[in-house]
This record gives sequence, C-alpha cells and structure tokens, in this order.
Amino acid sequence: MRDRSRVRSPSFRSDNRKSKIQNRKWAGLFAIVLTLTVCGARAEAQQTKKVPRIGILSPFISSADFLLDAFRQGLRELGYVESRNIVIEYRSAEARNDRLAELAAELVRLKVDVLVTTGPAAVRAAKQATSTIPIVMGAVGDAVDFGFVASLARPGGNITGMSWLGPELNAKRLEILNEVFPKLVRVAVLWDPATPKTYVRATEVTARSLGINLRVLEVAKPNDLDHAFATLTGEGAGALEVMPSTTFASQIRQLVDLAAKSRLPAIFPDERYAQAGGLLSYGPSFPEMYRRAATYVDKILKRAKPAELPVEQPTKFELVINLKAAKQIGLTIPQSVLYRADKVIK
Repeated sequence: MRDRSRVRSPSFRSDNRKSKIQNRKWAGLFAIVLTLTVCGARAEAQQTKKVPRIGILSPFISSADFLLDAFRQGLRELGYVESRNIVIEYRSAEARNDRLAELAAELVRLKVDVLVTTGPAAVRAAKQATSTIPIVMGAVGDAVDFGFVASLARPGGNITGMSWLGPELNAKRLEILNEVFPKLVRVAVLWDPATPKTYVRATEVTARSLGINLRVLEVAKPNDLDHAFATLTGEGAGALEVMPSTTFASQIRQLVDLAAKSRLPAIFPDERYAQAGGLLSYGPSFPEMYRRAATYVDKILKRAKPAELPVEQPTKFELVINLKAAKQIGLTIPQSVLYRADKVIK
C-alpha cells in the first residue's frame, strides 16, 4: 500500500513552483543591481583617476618654444596628450635666474609628479627645492661635472635625464674653427662662469696642440656682452667660440649680431645660433634630446625610480653652416668642410 503521507497535493506543488519563480526573479534583480553597482564604481573610479601633472622649469623658454614642442611630440608618441590625459605646468624665469628658486618651490607646492628642467640653473633650483619629486633633465652639459648625478650609469637621488659631454664638444668646436681657418693664431672664447671650468680646460688643451693662442673672456650677465666684444676685437682675435650657457642662449640674437658687426668668424654651441644668423654651430640635436626626455617622464609615471634610470647621452651631433653669414663678412668656407656639414643655410 502507498504511503499517502508522502504524496504532495497539487496545490502544494503549485505553491513551490511559484516560490522558485519568485526566487529566480529576486536573484536576477540582485544580479542586475550588483552589475550596475560595479559598473558605477568603475566609472566613478575612472572619473576620479588622477591625471599626471608635469612641471617644466626653465630660465627663459616659453611654452611655445621649439624645444618644448619636441618634448610634447615625444609625449604624444607615448600616448600622452596635453589637457586630455596629462597636465603641464609651465614656469619660465624670463632670463632672470634669481627667480628659478621661487618658481621651483611653486611647482613643488603644486605637487607635480615630475619636474622637467631646461639648463643647469633650472636643474640646480629644482634640486634645492625637492629631494623627493623626480627631476628629468631635458638637456644639460656634463651632469656629473655639474654635480647633479653620481654617475651616468647609476644617477642616484631623484635626478636623471639627458646630458652631453660639454668639455669634449668645446674642444671639437675649436678644431672645426681651425679647419675652416687654418691660419688662425688667436681665438677668443666667451665663457659663462656658471659653466664648469672643465669646459675651458679641455679647450685650452686643444688650443695648445693646434698652436692657437686662446683668450677666455668671462661673461656672467647679458650686460657684459658689449664689453666682451669690445675687448676681443681690441685684442685682435681672429675668431670666436661661444661656449654653452643658458645666459648666452637667452641672448642668441644679440650674440649673432655682435659677431657679425665685429666681422668675426664665430662658432656656436647649437643650431639655434646658426638659424638666427650665426656662421657655424656644432653640437647635439637639442630637439631630439627633449623628445627623448619624454621617455623618462613616461617611465617615472609608470613607477620607475630616477636613481635607477641611466642618464642618456646624445648620439647625433650636427654641424650647421650659414653661407649667408659667411658672405656677410666676406668669408669662403672650404669645400671639405661644406661636404661634412649636416645642414647648410643658403
């Protein structure tokens, strides 16, 4: 005989089905709410995600400068677009180096993620302002010589970036002058004492080997340039070498005009001078260095430590000759030198 106590009534089965359906509905509703909650949280996280902030500290470069154009190009190549997924704070001392410390402190107060500097004076000001915010050198002479890093391979501290070997390049410029004007006896050199003395010593060694009498003139301020040119022309200098300096770079037009007025063959540290009317320039490609500096910013934003990022040196150096300037002072550039030029301005 069948046990009737275990037989469920039709109404009981119906109620059970309804309960299961209702549970499924609640489970579905809960899943929807959970999904919306998670999506909302993700959207909110994306909206509140911190946009990296870069501070640029410069003695005189404006945001429209071609070097910073190259830096922004480097950022774009890495996926960063200004005002979209990265913010750049520009601070220029407008050729007043005494303002750099104040501007560096301002960028530190803004809590920028990375400080990018142009020139040794800006690096020095940034270094004094912070020992924790990473500092990327856009382009600076021998960073070890300046005391900014312990070594190129292992910088240590919070500074890394792009650097070139200034002393060697100054010696090379004198060699180029000697090739263009093989009968040179006396060459004047404009030197900013803010630049390491090793720049001068390397040039003096080369001058002795070439039999050239070198006259080094210290120019610490733009106001000293007129007096320096009066001195070197009065002493009968046959040519001029201008050493790298942020002071000189802020006075490119004045330097080029003074050299032309003095009818003095001159070689300058980078292409900006030749483009402005200078006779010769030899040095690294600064736009390329600033483009490469963007890779350091990218690595640092991805948690790399500046102390462990080797300082990079340029591999491209450019000899630029301005034939207009040569014609203006009645000079002929030897064909052998013209063939070696990377750029000739006609």
